[in-house]
Amino acid sequence: MSTRAVLLYAFSLFSAAMLGLAGGAVWMVVSMYLRHSAPWLALPIGALLALMIRTCVRPAGTGAALMAAAATLLATFYVNVLIAGVLIAGNMGLGLIEAMRTAGVGMLWQLARMAVSPADFAWTGLGMLVAAWLAWWRRRRG
Repeated sequence: MSTRAVLLYAFSLFSAAMLGLAGGAVWMVVSMYLRHSAPWLALPIGALLALMIRTCVRPAGTGAALMAAAATLLATFYVNVLIAGVLIAGNMGLGLIEAMRTAGVGMLWQLARMAVSPADFAWTGLGMLVAAWLAWWRRRRG
């Protein structure tokens, strides 16, 4: 494998991770507007991530499918941590960044884990499957 191929793959992973974080941030905005976590948003977020990854990052195939599923999982983790930060900020009268910095990664992660239900796992798994399928599927020409 050439150095160029390794660098391109590393950049693809970085791009997929940034898309996953952006998807989680968008998910958080919608969840705050709806006033609940809305785990069903894993489906449209996963679909959007898959389409973005196969359009802009990697061609359709196994690599794009794995990246899309991982980006969907990252978006799910990120939205749960952001919602925990928003709840801390609201309860303590702090700004979001200050609340997240004060709480620390450990506390945010524990609060996010406590808020996850079995239905959230199901929605996340389904969103990952949708993302992987959309990123893997190739339209037949002919």
